Order: sequence, then C-alpha cells, then structure tokens
Amino acid sequence: MPRRLNLAALTNEELQLLVGEDRAVGLLADISRARMEGHAVPGPEVHDTLTFDRLEERAWGSTPEQSRALGAAHAALLALNAEFHGTFYLPVISEVRHLRAYTLEPDTTAALRWSETPESARTGRAYLQLLTWLRDRASGVACVLTTSSPTLSSPALSEELDQHHHPDTSPAELLALHRAYVLRHGRGQKLGAEADWARPWQASHALNLSAWVRRGLLIDDPAQPATDGTQRARTGS
Repeated sequence: MPRRLNLAALTNEELQLLVGEDRAVGLLADISRARMEGHAVPGPEVHDTLTFDRLEERAWGSTPEQSRALGAAHAALLALNAEFHGTFYLPVISEVRHLRAYTLEPDTTAALRWSETPESARTGRAYLQLLTWLRDRASGVACVLTTSSPTLSSPALSEELDQHHHPDTSPAELLALHRAYVLRHGRGQKLGAEADWARPWQASHALNLSAWVRRGLLIDDPAQPATDGTQRARTGS
C-alpha cells in the first residue's frame, strides 16, 4: 500500500515547489498549526516502486507547441545515437507522468518527461533527465542526475544523488555537461540488456525513499484523501 508525503515535514520552499506558491499560501496556516501540535498533513501518494506502463505510440503532446518540442527533443536524442525504448506512463507523485525512455552508450539512461493534463500542458514544458550510476561510491555519491527541468525537485532528493539543474538546455549540451559531472566521480556502470534502462531509475527512487524516511517525510496512508491541490507535486523520482 502506498504511503503519503507529510506536508508538515517539508520545508516551506519544498512545499511551494510541491503544490505551487498560491496553494502553499492557502495551506500554510493549517500546516503551521500541525507543526506546532506535532500532527501530520497528508499529501500525495508515494509508491515504494516505480511502475512503467507502456503506451501505444501516437502523436504526443496536447498542444501544437508541446508536440513540436517533443518531436525536436526526440530527433535530437536519436542524433546523439540514443536508443529509444518506448513511451510510458509513470504513476508518481509528480504530475509529469509521461516518459519516453532512451539509453546512451555505455552507461546513461535518459527520460524525456512531460505532462498532458490541461493545466500543465499550458504552463509546463517537456524536459530531459539523464541518469548514470557510478561504479563505486568513493566520493560518497551513488549516481549523477542532470536535468533540464524548469523547476527544482520536491521533496529534495537523496544526498547520495548528485543532481545538476540546467533549465532549457539542449539534449547535446545537457549530455556533455552530464558526462563531465560523471567524470568528477569516476566511471559509470555499464547498462546491460534492453530492459535495463529502467533499473537505474528504480535504484534512484529507492535512494530517495530512504532519504525521505530518514527525514520523516512519509506517513502511512490515512483514511482521508490527499489535501486538494497536492497532486500538483513536482519531483525527479
């Protein structure tokens, strides 16, 4: 059974990133009271494992602008010799639930992320995530994540995940930056079979879950539903 985020345990900055500034202002009085009284404020569901539901291919994007952006990003990744593994729906706390999966030899998995909900399609943009797991953790870091997301992740990711944020960077530029960040720590783990593209994402999700548990951010799912508006969460998980 999924757990939920405890909104009262988030920092104010994380709360704003999670639900949006306007909604955070409306919730702040209740959350401040809950913090003082030591109560939890249930937020979005958090699943222990990621589930990638494969979708039939179609013309993606809910607006012409979004469709053009997705097509351009896909073409740019193929030009970088990325191997395409399909399009998936990913039920996570983020509203950005559509994902096109790629691998870039020899050690990097890539996710082109976007949302097709009416609200996010108007205001959000597709972005790219690049993830490489390291051969060893001598530097204290397990993996490197480089993203062109226009927003930061919330809740904050594990300290074992070296995250770099470059909004609106092209796929080629983002890959070059990512390779340089990986080299700072050593070498990446080579990817195996075609289905291996999802393994690094599952492992990074487990890292984040452990970090959130240590911070007391997760609670058992109570009887009441999530607070209205909290489903607008944004995260790198």
